[in-house]
Amino acid sequence: MTSKHRSRWTAGTAGALALTAAVAVSGCGGSGGGTKNAAPEPSQAVPAAPAAAGSPSAAASATAAAGQVSDAAWAKWNLKPLPAAPQPPADKPVKLARTGQVPVISNIPTTDKVVFVTIDDGEEKDPQFIQMMSDLKVPITMFLMDDAIKNDYGYFKPLQAAGNHIQNHTLHHPAMSTKSAAVQKSEVCGDQQVLTQQYGTAPFLFRPPYGDGANSATLNNAVQQCGPRAVVLWRESMQIHDMQYQAADKKLRPGDIILAHFRGPKDLKGETMTQMFGELLSRIQEQGFAVGRLEDYVQAPPAG
Repeated sequence: MTSKHRSRWTAGTAGALALTAAVAVSGCGGSGGGTKNAAPEPSQAVPAAPAAAGSPSAAASATAAAGQVSDAAWAKWNLKPLPAAPQPPADKPVKLARTGQVPVISNIPTTDKVVFVTIDDGEEKDPQFIQMMSDLKVPITMFLMDDAIKNDYGYFKPLQAAGNHIQNHTLHHPAMSTKSAAVQKSEVCGDQQVLTQQYGTAPFLFRPPYGDGANSATLNNAVQQCGPRAVVLWRESMQIHDMQYQAADKKLRPGDIILAHFRGPKDLKGETMTQMFGELLSRIQEQGFAVGRLEDYVQAPPAG
């Protein structure tokens, strides 16, 4: 289902996405499809203003442009270099509307041979991962859950300072379809408030735990009321040494969104966060893909 066309993509077509296969994923994962409920009809997207200088999006683009990584840096982590990421598109293929129903997306329409890495929750806070990201300058998007991060909000600030965005993943990580409309709203709005206060920027993307309820009208309404303007799922999920794929041929495609987690030896059978992330990068490198920054391809809505 991954689009191979560089056409403009509005929230109208985004909301119509349906996933072709479900995979069982431990922890925060799930099918990535949120297939329990039919998706509501999305509203028409509207153009968004370009990112202002000094904004997270502008910082991300500057980091990508300046992010020359030496072979020695890759060798330090026992990795082969990734291909250089293409320049971010001037006309972002996904444009989010300021109001109305939010789209559900699991890939970005692009012909660039690029994928996007997202990391969920925030349980593991390995200082070596901060060093790894400083060395390799691989862009990531963090979907953080307050229960997991509240013992050390500061851990994620160096990652944010490097141009990586922090997005919404609920307060307590419930299966959203099992909760009332009021609880769903509390989970999304509560995390939105915490993340905005702690990191200075309001998230504009949301990921439901396990992908559960992603296509339901109840969750869509909660997300609309709390501020994020898209629900983000995934096409692949990283386990310990390999990825689980939704595509039958088990291959990456341009624009795929990949799910990983902040996890350590307790959850990775003795492997560290950096070892798992190195395996992820190796799987991407083996298929000849670069890693792009998701927010460089998704245009945030204009300010209200």
